[in-house]
Amino acid sequence: MEYSAGAFTQLNGLAEPIDGPSTQAFSHLAQESGAMVVFGMARSTMRGFAISQLIVDGTGQMVECYDKMHLCHYGASTEKDFFQAGERIVFVDLKGWRIAPIICYDIRIPELSRALAVDHDVNLLLHCGAYFRDESFSSWHSFVITRAMENQVYLLSLNRAGADYGGSLFCPPWIDDDQPAQYFETHDEDFRHLELDPALLLDVRSRYTFLKDRHLAYQC
Repeated sequence: MEYSAGAFTQLNGLAEPIDGPSTQAFSHLAQESGAMVVFGMARSTMRGFAISQLIVDGTGQMVECYDKMHLCHYGASTEKDFFQAGERIVFVDLKGWRIAPIICYDIRIPELSRALAVDHDVNLLLHCGAYFRDESFSSWHSFVITRAMENQVYLLSLNRAGADYGGSLFCPPWIDDDQPAQYFETHDEDFRHLELDPALLLDVRSRYTFLKDRHLAYQC
């Protein structure tokens, strides 16, 4: 089913409560693997439907739920007609990393990523999306690369697979010829092991002092 109003009209049957079958299935996967699992779903709430990312820890416990704060409303994404916007940021700590989920259109709102990085010390952003190959598709990668570099964070941006989607990428906190962004398969599913280097994070922030050089006048 395509990500569009046609699917959104079926939310009464597609959306799940926070403890629904998807959460149960991914909790079981987390227990089996002993790893944190982050997954998305349309979520039913007391005030309507939300576009959510849930975080399950290695014991299978659901530890956080992020509801998409910025709803997209152009092209096929008529989200404001069907969903309620989230009202709070979310982050978790894992093995020395502070991790925050953001969803699709969130990447185009710079204040969210900046607040997570600067105000809450997030150093890994997990960004999921359903980027259809329409007129806005070609700009998506530029937003992802910019958010990673301007905030000096690792950023994993995952799109759904398929002929009209694909193109996921992984960005380190600094990107150049020696440290490029990693592009996934153009259309097909692509499973990868990705490495985070805390030394690189510290080195980048010591050499390129973007975050320290922000001016207090911005707060006026």
